[in-house]
This record gives sequence, structure tokens and C-alpha cells, in this order.
Amino acid sequence: QVRLVESGGGSVQPGGSLRLSCAALGFTLDYYAIAWFRQAPGKEREEVSCISRNHSTIHYVNSVKGRFTISRDNAKNRVYLQMNNLKPEDTAVYYCNAVWQATIEGAVEIWGQGTLVTVSS
Repeated sequence: QVRLVESGGGSVQPGGSLRLSCAALGFTLDYYAIAWFRQAPGKEREEVSCISRNHSTIHYVNSVKGRFTISRDNAKNRVYLQMNNLKPEDTAVYYCNAVWQATIEGAVEIWGQGTLVTVSS
């Protein structure tokens, strides 16, 4: 079965850190660009960060620049999101997303089930 499984979420105080992990099961991430999304209750899903298949292109949403770092380890078939100096507004369910541009006409897209991050005192 082809799946993405997120882990590493939890509860942390403001200013704390967490590292999220996304493991690919049943397929290889080598050909996929990876993005982390998040969604807080009552809010739209937001793209937090993305990284290209060859690590050459990385983007972050402005609100996390300087605090979050995305990385990937193709040998381990995993991607990570290191989150430092967490703020209450970072509270959300975080999702891993993998996209493979298989052809010019279409792409393959896979979503994980999400992991909850709660930042509060």
C-alpha cells in the first residue's frame, strides 16, 4: 500500500522545538517533490514549506522563515521539518505531501494522514 506517515507532533511551549518526520511506505520518494502543509481548526490548509526532488529548490511561507527547516533523506525514504521557536499560531495539523511530475500531462500526488502540533503555555 502506498502511504505517507507523519510523526513527531506533540505539545510544546512557545519557543520550543519539534521535528516532524514523514516516512514513505510502499514507494520511493526519489522522484517526488515534497511539501509540508498545515491546517488549524476553522482555517484553510496552508503550504508551509516545499523541497524539490534534487534539493535545489526550497520555499517557506513567510510566517515560518528563519524558524523552520525542511530537509529530505532519500536513502531513508524520509523528509523532515525542523521547527524552532514555535509560536501559538503554529498550532495545527501538519500534513506531508509528495508530488511526482510523471509526465507533462499529469502528476502523482500523495497525502499523509497528518500529525498534530500544539503550541501553548
